[in-house]
Formats: sequence, structure tokens, C-alpha cells
Amino acid sequence: MSTENEYRGERNCEMEQAEASQVEAQIAEGQRAAVAQQADAQESAQAAALKIGVYICRCGGNISDVVDVEKVAETAKLLPGVTTAKVHTFVCSDPGQQTISEDILKEDLDRVVVASCSPFLHEQTFRGAVSRGGLNPYLYEHVNIREQASWAHKHDPAGATSKSIRMIAAAVGKLRYAVPLEQIKLPNTRRALVIGGGIAGMKAASDLAARGIQVLLVEKTEKLGGRLNDRGPIYPTERDATDLLGDLVRRVLQEKKIEVRLSTQVRAVSGFIGNFKVQVASEGASPEEITAGAIIMATGFRPYEPQENEFLYKSEPCVLTLSEFIQLMRTTPEGSRNLTVNGRAVRNVAFLHCVGSRQLDGVHEPQADGRLNTYCSRTCCTTILQQALAVRRRFSKTGVYSFYQDIRTYGRGEEEYYTEASRAGVVFFRYNGEEPPTVEATPREHARDGALSITVKDTLTWGEELTLPVDLLVLGTGMIPGEIADLIEQMKLATGEDGFLQEVHPKLRPVEVAVNGVLLAGTAQGPMNIQETLSAAGAAAVKAAAMFAKESVELNPFVAEVDQQQCCGEAICVTQCAYEGAIRMVTKEVNSEQVERAEVNAGLCVGCGACVAVCPHQAIELNGWRLDQFEAMVDGIAAGVPGQSCDLVQVG
Repeated sequence: MSTENEYRGERNCEMEQAEASQVEAQIAEGQRAAVAQQADAQESAQAAALKIGVYICRCGGNISDVVDVEKVAETAKLLPGVTTAKVHTFVCSDPGQQTISEDILKEDLDRVVVASCSPFLHEQTFRGAVSRGGLNPYLYEHVNIREQASWAHKHDPAGATSKSIRMIAAAVGKLRYAVPLEQIKLPNTRRALVIGGGIAGMKAASDLAARGIQVLLVEKTEKLGGRLNDRGPIYPTERDATDLLGDLVRRVLQEKKIEVRLSTQVRAVSGFIGNFKVQVASEGASPEEITAGAIIMATGFRPYEPQENEFLYKSEPCVLTLSEFIQLMRTTPEGSRNLTVNGRAVRNVAFLHCVGSRQLDGVHEPQADGRLNTYCSRTCCTTILQQALAVRRRFSKTGVYSFYQDIRTYGRGEEEYYTEASRAGVVFFRYNGEEPPTVEATPREHARDGALSITVKDTLTWGEELTLPVDLLVLGTGMIPGEIADLIEQMKLATGEDGFLQEVHPKLRPVEVAVNGVLLAGTAQGPMNIQETLSAAGAAAVKAAAMFAKESVELNPFVAEVDQQQCCGEAICVTQCAYEGAIRMVTKEVNSEQVERAEVNAGLCVGCGACVAVCPHQAIELNGWRLDQFEAMVDGIAAGVPGQSCDLVQVG
């Protein structure tokens, strides 16, 4: 009996303990709920205290033809903190910007949301409008409801409208946690480094010097001019290349603000915009470190070199590349009766387009790096037509054939070469890219007909297979990227699928790369003709000159920031950062102790946020994109809108 009573007593004790634990848990949960409720109340009070203006653009119908912008505005007014929501036909116009500026002053707005097109187009525009109203430009948030709503979901107006509302709700939520930010100001070395002494490099250097800026021009060969040294007449003026080069070279060498170093290469690059540290070394000399505020990449291109036996290249002396043929034409004396190759008079010459360009998987052999050149080199067609026409003019009895996929003479005055070549007797054959012509050496007993025979399915004659004897085959080789892999790695430069250096945006920032202070000039960026190369070089010079207009470099403040009290010095952020030197460990005094702490170099940080993700102590935040702002954006999307009974929608 006593045992049973003891058992019951133990059970009662356990039950009492369980009940007590449950009560404690309920109390704790209640406390947490109370704390959360208090935090929500504080947040609501803070939101209520803010005055946020929302401005929605019709974009001339680009947005309003799909999105119900009036409904979006009315719903936005229900969001906590939003005191103004207006619709304008073009918010980016002067009247639209003025509306924002005036409202900030009249209605004492604390934050501004603009819902319009891509921020790539008008982010700077609206920051300016916000600043003119007396508000910090980083207390403005941009929402892209054109590309991401109206254009993406043009067949679902209701869904696009709902998506627009929730995107604006996310922006409003983010702005509740926004703080004023200031641009980062860095020292500025008023000197530019131009890498490459071709026409792009010389043009950029000359334009910079004309604006009073010191330039160091580095060329790895022993002479200026690059590949234009190997050209004769250039299109469309037919002016000799040496004339153009002569003018540029004289201008560069006579300019006191340009220092030219030939037979010199860049060995190492570090630092950041306004303060790049560059090691350059001449042949046989020790490396020297120089400082530059900006770097212009004018590193040029390489002609594609056909693989051995590609169209019998290197196995037959009568197969030349386009560059080699130009040299043959240059060295053949004026007045000669005909061209001669390997001691044999050329009676018929064939030009084959797109060798090393527009390559297809399964048709062409990849290069050593596994790459296929799927792009068009753009300049080859016009160069081939120019040379074909030159042959007909100089050697009227020589037959000229052109084997092409498409004739792409896109530049001003270049189509005339095609017309003139046709009138001059050049015969054209069009082939399908999947079935390129085949080339065979002619057996010795038939060599009098031609050293080679070319077989093609001619789509101009509905696929008829033709075989033509020729004495010379010229391969229209395209452009491939220059050999600058070491610089790409050191400077963390982006390349496109074609291997050329990649600009930030082809229209909005056509000569800038993601690394601040580094600019592109000419064919380092992709295939270009001479006019395009000079234009791009001039644009790069203008951009560089703008960087030097002020004593300091001003950058957006969206960089990582370390909380020294939270940081434990584990250096995980340093090991995971892809940008060398952007984060480093330094000795600092924290709480009267000398400790190792992470420190961000604002000039090198690109604001990718990788360090934020890997820090186990949440000691790093990204200015303008803090974690509490991300959480608020998610809440804004997911919480729904007061006064609107619409659940989350799946658009698309």
C-alpha cells in the first residue's frame, strides 16, 4: 500500500512539475508575444511618424496599358507611413521631377518611392530630384514595374497590378529602415594609364592629354600603331593606313603630357579607382610601380589562326589568311601582271568568309580552350569585299570568287563595296553554315586547272553542288580576344561568352566595366572597325576625364561595414571575399584590448554581400541593403495590403 502511495506521490509530483513547466513556457511565450507586440507597436509608431511619398509612372502607356496605375496609387496610400501617392505620365520628365522635389518641401516627406522603368535608366535622375527637394538621395527607393510587371505580364493585367502593389509595399517596408548615407570620397591621382599603343590607345591618350590630364601609355611591342601597321588602304576612304597612323603617332609623341613606354608590359595591378598601383617593366629592366587614377584597357585583339589542316591551312602554301593576303597585296609591286604564290601565277582566287567566326557545335572543332567562336567578327565581310575588289582592279584577268553565309556590310559606305564587287565581276556563292565548303588539293595530273578545288552547295542556285578550281584560297579569319588572361585575373574583369572584356551595359554604360575606374577602348571589348574603335576610345577618354574633374573620387555608399563590437576576428569574411584587399584583418583597440578585427576598403568593396552571408556573428552589414531591410521587404510582399483582400498571387 505504501508503495502504491509512493508511486501516486511521484506521479503527482511529475504532473505538478510538468504543469509548472507548461505554465513557465506559457509565461515565456506570453512575454515573447508581449515583446513582439511592443516591437510591432514601436515599428507602427515609427512608420506612422514617417511621411513617405509614392510616385507611379504611366510611362506613356508602357506601364499603364497593362497595370492599373490608379488602383496601385489608391492602394499604396493605405500602406503605413505613405502620405502621398501620385500618378504621372512621365515621372522622369522635368515636370515629374519637379513634382517630387516640391512635394518633399511642401509635405515634409521623409522618404520617396518611384515606381517606373528600370533603375539603370533613371536612378540618378530621381536621386537628383530628391536632392533638390532637400532630402538625402539615398532615402529614395526605385521599383521597376515596367520590365518586371507590365512587360513581363502583359497578358495578365490583374496579376501585373497586384505584383506592382506588392513590389511597392516591399520598397516602402525597406525605406522604414533606411538611414541617410553619404557618398564615399577617395583620394584621386590625376593620371591615367593606357594599356595598349594601337589606334584605340593612342586616341584615348591624345584626347585625355588635350584635357590637361597626364597619361602613361604602355605598349608591349617596339612600335606604336598595333595591327594597323600591317594594313594598306582602309575603308571606306581608301586612305592608306600609314597616313592615319602617322597623324596619331606624331600627335602622341609630341604631346608633353603623354609619356610613351615601348617594349613595356604591365606585370601587376592592385588598388582602386583614384589610386591604382601598377607594376610596369620594360625588357631587361626591374619592375617599377606607378600610381594612376584610372586605367584604360586598349589591349586590342588577335586574328583567328586556323587550326592545322583547317581548309588545308599550313598544309598547302596556296591557302592564306586574310591578314597574310593583305601583306601579299602590299608587297606585290604596282604594275605586276598578276599575283604570284609559291612561284605560281594566280589565275583564280577564292575568299572564304566566317573562318573562326559563327562556329557551330558539331560542325567546327573547338579551340584549345574548348571555346567555339559563335559570334560574328563584323569587319571581315567588308575587308574581304575590299580586297576582292582590289584584285579585280589591279589584276583584271584574275577570277575572283566569294563563298559566304551572309554579307554583313553594316557600316556607312560599306554596302557600296558589295555593289562594286558585283559589277566588277566577283562571283558569289552562298553556303549554309552547317555545310561549309570543302577544300581539296588538286592531284598533280590536274594541277594546271588549279592548285585547289573547292566544293560548295550553293543556296543561290537552290543547293546545286559546284566544284571550282582555284590557285589561291584566302580564309576570312575573324577577331579573337587578346592574350590578357593575367590582367583579367588580377583586375577581376568580366568577360562575355565571346571572351572579350564585358561592359556594364551596352547602351547606358558602354565603355565601363564593373571595376570602378577601369574603362574599355576599342577591340579589347569586341570586334570593331576603325571608326567604331576611335569612337569607343574617345568615349573612354571622356569618362576618364570626368573622373578627374574633382579632387576626390565619389562613389555610391553601398559597401560592407563591420561592427567592431560584434566582430570576433575569425577572418571568414576575408577568405570568402572574391575581391583581393576589399576586406583585411587589422589590429584595433576594442574595450581596451588589442585585437584583430575585419576592416573594409571602401574603394575595393563592390557591395556583393558575400561577407554578410558568411559572418557567423552577423557583424557585417551592407549599407543600403541591411538584413532588417530585406526582412521588411519580405514582410511587405507577404503581409498583404490594408484594405485589400488579395492573397499572394503567382504571376507568369
